[in-house]
Amino acid sequence: MNAAPRILAVLDGLLASAEPGARGALWHLAEPGRELDANLVRLPPGAEVGEHQEDVLDVLLVVLEGSGSAQTAEGGHVLELGPGTALWLPRTSRRALAAGPDGLGYLTVHRRRPGLAITSPSGAYEGGEGPCMLGRVCPECGRLSQDPAPVFCSRCGERFP
Repeated sequence: MNAAPRILAVLDGLLASAEPGARGALWHLAEPGRELDANLVRLPPGAEVGEHQEDVLDVLLVVLEGSGSAQTAEGGHVLELGPGTALWLPRTSRRALAAGPDGLGYLTVHRRRPGLAITSPSGAYEGGEGPCMLGRVCPECGRLSQDPAPVFCSRCGERFP
């Protein structure tokens, strides 16, 4: 049976009804069997998502409210962001986001992450216990960071402890 198209959220309404100063993911796509992931994120005025890199997926970021900037590691360019701006974040690119004086509300969309799998390189010792990765799990949204020493979550912007 095919899934039927349906409205999942009214993003303007979610942004308008969020608590003042709300930070992080306000909504995310959670439908079973989907091939996409999407997150509605809000950063309060002056908030930042520190420099990070997504190694696996391209991300499309669409600004819905407020303003801010994206700084790229490639040449240190600063890209100004405002309502209606669509920003492509290619995989392996390093970037940081900063909200302007009115905050920044944006939607990110990317291919769904493959499920986590435990594999070993060929010829590797397979016994023993693997390293603990609890320090790489975002305390806000639960995303496992690919960065071995994360500072900010690339999904919701939360600072790691």
